Parts: sequence; C-alpha cells; structure tokens
Amino acid sequence: MRDVRIRTCVAAVLSCVAFFSIEGAVAALTWWLFFSHPLENLKKIRVVFPVIFMIIFFCGVLELTGGGGVSYGVRMLTILALGTWLYVEHRRGEFLHLGTWLFGNRIGFDIGMLAEMGMQTLDTLASDFLWIRMAQKLKGKPFGVKNLVPTGLILIDRTIRRAEDVAEMLAVRGYSGGGTFCPEFEGSRRDVVGVLVALLFVFISFIPASEFFILYR
Repeated sequence: MRDVRIRTCVAAVLSCVAFFSIEGAVAALTWWLFFSHPLENLKKIRVVFPVIFMIIFFCGVLELTGGGGVSYGVRMLTILALGTWLYVEHRRGEFLHLGTWLFGNRIGFDIGMLAEMGMQTLDTLASDFLWIRMAQKLKGKPFGVKNLVPTGLILIDRTIRRAEDVAEMLAVRGYSGGGTFCPEFEGSRRDVVGVLVALLFVFISFIPASEFFILYR
C-alpha cells in the first residue's frame, strides 16, 4: 500500500480485531498473508525472529499452567506480523506527512516528527542487533537465551544515548515545537482492493461461525 493513511488505518483496525477475538486474529492473519508479501517482510527484518520465539515460549507456559496459550499466541503473532508489515512498508518522512495532515503544522508536525524518530530508532536497533550477532559469530559464540539479556542491555544503553544526543541537538538549534510542512500522498488501485478485503474480513470476524453457515443454507 502506497498511501500511508490507508496503510496505518488498516493496520490499526486489523490489530484491534485480532486482539479482541481469535476469529479476528485468523481473519487479520489471512489478510496479511495475501497483501503484505510475508516472506519478503520477514527477510528484511530478521530481528523479529527472537520476538517470535519469545511469544511461542510464553504461549507454551500459559497453555501448560492455565490454558489459553494458543489463543494468546495467535493474537500476538498476528499483531506482530501486522506491525512488521507496517514497519517494512514505511518510507522515510511518511509519518510526518500523516501527522501534519491529521493535526496541522503545530501538534501534527510534532507527532509526525516523533513517529519518524521512533522509526529511525527501530532501524538503528535492527542494525545494532545484526552487528552484535556478527561479533558473536566471529568470537565463535552461538546466540542463545543466555545472550538475550546482555544484548538487550547493550541495545537499551545505545538507544538512550542516541536519544540524549538528539534532544541536545534540537535544543542547541532552538527547536520549540511545530513547523511548516505540506503533506503529499500517493495511492494505487491495490490500496482500494486491500481496504475492501480488510473491511470484509472485519465484518466476517464479528459473525459467529454458526450464523455464517446459516447465511449460506
């Protein structure tokens, strides 16, 4: 989807549907499989695999202790898949266009800039993670559960340091909020098809299975 407005709206709606019901999660995951090029997305953001393994681990714990692990896993994996698609499809500056279009050159500009800074942080985290993995391979240390905590601490420390540097740079340049920006968007026919199919899946997810089959008798 080229239009960031449609892409963000579809991702938000499908994530909410996936969170509230298992049927919605299955419908949202089906949409993701057909419209997001899943294999290409997963190849571009391999850092998501440790998160997948972590979700699967907690699913197993929940299923063994109190049940509901499968439902939790399907919902969380679907939301993660949609988030991955939204991240991979993002183009630099899109959220600045979106924020300014929604809320204007004051609040909207600030929100869009924060969103863009967040996406840039995610890019940096993914790059740092790959460098850490490469360093571990050169040292002959396999990546496992024992390395998760040290790796996480390194990533958090670098993120905080970069945030401090950005805040200092904005303060030195005299930034006090807002800015002048003219948002522009581009779309395609595929965007319209994706929206219509997403709305259909949302509608179906709220119909009980028994009622759905009654409609076709």
